[in-house]
Amino acid sequence: MSAVKPLILIGVPPSPYTRKMIALLRYRHIDYRIIWGDPGSVLSEMGISLPKVPLLPTCLLPDASGELKAVCDSTPIIRRLDEDFSDRRVIPTNPVMAFIDYLLEDFADEWCTKYMFHYRWALEEDADNAGTLLPLFHKIDMPADTCNQLKPVITDRQVGRLHVVGSNDVTAPLIDASYRRFLSALESLLANQPFILGRRPSACDFAIYGQLTQLVGFDPSSRKIAHAMAPRVVAWTALMEDQCGLEITGNDWNTVDEVPASLTALLNEVGRVYVPALLANAQALDNGDKTWKADIDGSLWSQQTFAYQGKCLGWINSEYTALSQRDQETVNTLLAGTGCESLLN
Repeated sequence: MSAVKPLILIGVPPSPYTRKMIALLRYRHIDYRIIWGDPGSVLSEMGISLPKVPLLPTCLLPDASGELKAVCDSTPIIRRLDEDFSDRRVIPTNPVMAFIDYLLEDFADEWCTKYMFHYRWALEEDADNAGTLLPLFHKIDMPADTCNQLKPVITDRQVGRLHVVGSNDVTAPLIDASYRRFLSALESLLANQPFILGRRPSACDFAIYGQLTQLVGFDPSSRKIAHAMAPRVVAWTALMEDQCGLEITGNDWNTVDEVPASLTALLNEVGRVYVPALLANAQALDNGDKTWKADIDGSLWSQQTFAYQGKCLGWINSEYTALSQRDQETVNTLLAGTGCESLLN
């Protein structure tokens, strides 16, 4: 498929995935245009069909015939762009490190977003902040009366969806503790190298950055925690917004022998909380259950079963099985004892 210039995105600033993609495009020197707004109305005006599951951001990319199609899953889009544009790629050249990158990107997209949604809507101060600001991102000159009418509608709807991501009174301490461990691991990692996998960013950097734009930059409670315990992470989040001027070389990523202990700490968090959630969700899908329960880090976690996260587990395994036997053995060594090894069948 041919690339398109400029690449068009439709999104909003409080979307971590929108911010993920914009920062990646800036770093990669890929010409783009961002349309701030609702994909449904924008695509309708352009005469382009909505994707089956419309999400933010929605990107317009040509299909095999050259016709623009709306797509919105950032992980395959990033890999598509790595094929279409050769300069400043974000998938590590070493297959083992590429697998670690994929795993961490998935963790950011699917678990770190639980931090974001929890802090934004479970706490009164944060929900009030989000309910006030979110309508204005759609129309900055919205009349005050309209904004005041929308605030409780948006807030009540989102607070009512906390159970969907597993946030409740029982799991709140677990989510908070996981967020703090995540920040601590990332803080230690950034004390030794400027990016997650070395001296140039990978896809996982942009995924983690996207979530942190909200946790560090938008929501009061998570922002306060980050500023108190992880100043490097706060500064890194600001720096990641635009890395277009970063000079890179082909060997700026860590080799397998250069993996720092602080990266293992990050993988430990993946294995501690995200892995048991993925496995319990997969079991529920196999059983045909609409919800699942599991012990995660000493707390009973329950939430809705998601077909997409079942696909995430399958994709992780597909990335693993595509490796050579030697690279699989190296991955096994890197993940041993982290809990992540339970993902690999």
